[in-house]
Amino acid sequence: MTHLKVNNQAPFFSGVNQNGNKLLLSDFNDSKLILYFYPKDNTPGCTAESCNLNENYLKLFEAGFKILGISPDNELSHLKFIDKYNLQFDLIADVDKKIAIDYGVWGEKKFMGKNYLGIHRTTFVINKDQLIEKVFTKVITKNHTEQILESYK
Repeated sequence: MTHLKVNNQAPFFSGVNQNGNKLLLSDFNDSKLILYFYPKDNTPGCTAESCNLNENYLKLFEAGFKILGISPDNELSHLKFIDKYNLQFDLIADVDKKIAIDYGVWGEKKFMGKNYLGIHRTTFVINKDQLIEKVFTKVITKNHTEQILESYK
């Protein structure tokens, strides 16, 4: 569970997207950034969340948001995931989990009575000054866009 709160400085990140291109937090200083961490490509919840954001891409863009997803999957996995669902935004391959650790979303989880390490599904909205405006730890995967937009009303 993340230690980051609203009004905290967003941790700097540098990562590689599905095409091997380097992306930095500062690349998104011209808009609000929806930075969403998800456990794994092509799993039901992660697909629902990514597709919901993608289906509302234009609505979010017109509202001043850009979208960036991060998971521990590698570049090839991300490329296939993007191609399969025609995602219109980049995904960072955080295979060493550095960004997830910096954002406090990598940690112990429990599933079917077993403990393991993984990503805690979390979304941060980061403003142009690189300050965290919103933190969503209880993501509604099938309706994440509305969850985000409602929080601004």
